[in-house]
Amino acid sequence: MKQTLSKDMFRFQMNQIRPNNFSYEGQGVLFDYLDEIDSELEFDPIAICCDFSQCSLNEFLDAFNDVDATKEMDDDYQRVGISEFIEMHGFWFSFVENGKEVIFENF
Repeated sequence: MKQTLSKDMFRFQMNQIRPNNFSYEGQGVLFDYLDEIDSELEFDPIAICCDFSQCSLNEFLDAFNDVDATKEMDDDYQRVGISEFIEMHGFWFSFVENGKEVIFENF
């Protein structure tokens, strides 16, 4: 049996199974992206958590040394460096939490 999830249901289910992976805003942005690419996508929260991550700008810079930005730069410059880095690899991303965090497709 197939069930269609609303954004609120998606958030509730993600919080039940993987409560610490994405913020409330991140869950909403991720739901919109997944719904846009395939509105019939099967809900698999474990796979979603394997395929996508959310972290602060500084955590991203710590994890990926090839980004043309540093923690000493202001947030705007960090976002530009992170954007260029992810776009270069051809993956989806979005800034959330007033631009202080990035949610992205793992690569």
